[in-house]
Amino acid sequence: MWSQVYDPFGNAVISTLVAAIPVVVMLAALAFFHIKAHIAALLGLASALAVAIFGYSMPATTALSSALFGAANGLLPIGWIILNVIFLYQLTERRGYFKIMQESITGITVDRRLQLLLVAFSFGAFFEGAGGFGTPVAVTGAMLIGLGFAPLAASGLSLIANTAPVAYGALGTPIIALAGVTGLDMLQLSGMVGRQLPFFSVIVPFWLIWAFCGFRGMIAIWPAVLIAGVTFAVPQYLISNFHGPWLVDVGAAVISMVCLTLFLKVWKPAQIWTSTAGKFSGSSGDAPNAGSERHSYTNAEVMKAWLPWLILAVLVFVWGIPEVKKALDAISAPKFQWFGLHDLTQKMPPVVAKPTVEHAVYALSWLSATGSGILIAAVISALLMGYRFGEIIKVYLDTLWLLRYSLTTIAAMLALGYTTRYAGIDSTLGLAFSHTGVFYPFFGTLLGWLGVALTGSDTASNVLFGGLQRTSAQQLGLNPLLMAAANSSGGVMGKMIDAQSIVVASTATKWYGHEGDILRYVFFHSIALACLVGILVTLQAYVPPFTHLVH
Repeated sequence: MWSQVYDPFGNAVISTLVAAIPVVVMLAALAFFHIKAHIAALLGLASALAVAIFGYSMPATTALSSALFGAANGLLPIGWIILNVIFLYQLTERRGYFKIMQESITGITVDRRLQLLLVAFSFGAFFEGAGGFGTPVAVTGAMLIGLGFAPLAASGLSLIANTAPVAYGALGTPIIALAGVTGLDMLQLSGMVGRQLPFFSVIVPFWLIWAFCGFRGMIAIWPAVLIAGVTFAVPQYLISNFHGPWLVDVGAAVISMVCLTLFLKVWKPAQIWTSTAGKFSGSSGDAPNAGSERHSYTNAEVMKAWLPWLILAVLVFVWGIPEVKKALDAISAPKFQWFGLHDLTQKMPPVVAKPTVEHAVYALSWLSATGSGILIAAVISALLMGYRFGEIIKVYLDTLWLLRYSLTTIAAMLALGYTTRYAGIDSTLGLAFSHTGVFYPFFGTLLGWLGVALTGSDTASNVLFGGLQRTSAQQLGLNPLLMAAANSSGGVMGKMIDAQSIVVASTATKWYGHEGDILRYVFFHSIALACLVGILVTLQAYVPPFTHLVH
């Protein structure tokens, strides 16, 4: 049994700087040295192993085992999702159905800003709620490329849009996990997060359009942006506070999509934005039929083009239902105690109240994994599109070859994250935030942001730092419920800069090797929005009437 040490150098500043080395190496390689993502991930992993073994005195076999454990979790479930979403995309593109679907969206609106709202924000939120784990960015990134958005815009804007729904992603999994590690009531946590994020569910659509076309372009369509945001935020608040975390995103996203689509039937902007080059182009909104474009396809053809994505939405939702997952796991989900890691490390105070053994059990839940539901949707869709069995296999192998570097990157990213977790490196960084005293509500929120940036998952961030948030809040006389919720709410803004999501975005938009460009594009938006969440949490901690939102 090896016990984690959070200040291995006997100096908190030095230990924190050393703990930051893996993150700095990986992000610097991506953003500043323009190194390919899979190489940058492997460099980050190598530095994490070096810090764990030589800096933290973690046994080398345990460190290597933790990296392999992370890589396995990277390939299943995350890599499995990406592989099968892109497989479905390739199937529809090769038969021309993706182009029909793209043009059918222009039947609602040809304005790029409004298409962005519909696809990236509202439709993406549904996939976040139903499946999570990279599904929304993969789907919406591919759709935006099909609509004519530039790769950088399609990637970056999909990442910015996929923020406000993240805390309730995959049918409430992050909140359920947070309740599990903190011992706090799940419904109270759901309600607390639901009194934080709805503010940002209104802000994010405005922020998204502003990032795309500037302030003037955003103001020109403010009624539609407000409709998209408010019709998501209000159901998000109501469902999270009066029902629970399970259907928050799915319900809010469906309401937002329907309301926005109906609104666009009766309202159009004064000037139509048909360019992705950052300037107005096209007709006046007063022109006949302005704002939409009648395509030449029949309703049957449009329905057939949308059918694969409707099948995908239904199966992703079904696969996310806890009872369905349990039933599928009962059929086939062997569990393995990971060799050289399981029960061989333990967390220590003050990260936890008492020494806690770290388990490492790998569940080969191949059938209940969201990616399997996506694969079944893709195969059903392929048969409906007229593919023969041999053609389906060929497209799948082509997709696998296409994603070889992306899958390597995802495996390496998760290997890095698991190494830092089991070595206690993440906890060293977390403890640095917990020493901020009266400013802890702000910096504790940023701790959640850091957790998602490191792990790629709001669920993982909640598991990693949830207990620390509760302990720190109690020591500082703050409400543990507030700070545990802040970890999840702040974490959603880190989703757009985690390396895993960036690789998913670059893969979905076929912009391989440009992960550094995407990171630079979204980094300011990520930190700025995280700081705004931190400010809100600080107000909720100290300043009436915001303090009333805590209870």
